[in-house]
Amino acid sequence: MNRDPEAWARLGRALRTAREQRRLSQDELADLAGVSTGSVQSLESGTVPKARVPITLSPVAQALGWPAGAAADVLEGEDPPASDGEWRDAPVPQQQLDEERVAGIMTNAMVRATEHATAAEIRAATKIALDELRRQGLLSETNSVQPSSNPANP
Repeated sequence: MNRDPEAWARLGRALRTAREQRRLSQDELADLAGVSTGSVQSLESGTVPKARVPITLSPVAQALGWPAGAAADVLEGEDPPASDGEWRDAPVPQQQLDEERVAGIMTNAMVRATEHATAAEIRAATKIALDELRRQGLLSETNSVQPSSNPANP
C-alpha cells in the first residue's frame, strides 16, 4: 500500500473536486456509494490510512463515475479521471436502484432545494419523479413505498 502523504492528499483533493463538480454533498455521495458520510470525509481529508487501503475507496470512486483502478492510479501519480469536469455516468447495478432509496434521496434533495414547499408538495413531486423512473423502466412497477397512515404526517 502506498503510504506517501502527498499521494493520499492528492487523492483526497481529486475525490472532493469530482464530488463538487457533480454538485453532490458528502451525504449524497455517501448514499450513492453505500458508505457512511464519515468515510467520505475521511477519504477527502487525504489522511494516510493506518493499515490498508480503506474498503470504502472503491465504492466512492465508482459512485463518482471513476473506472475500476482509477483511485490506485491517482495514488501512483496519474491524473484523476474526468478531470476536465465532464460528467461520467457511474454504472448502477439494478439491485441498488430500489424505489424506497430513490424516494429518500429525492425527498432529501427537494427539502434542501426548496425553502417554502410543504410536505405534501414534496411528496407529490417525488411521486411524479418515481412514476417517470418506472415509465422508463428504471424502477419496477411494484410500489414498495406506501403512503403514510399517520395523520400527523400525511
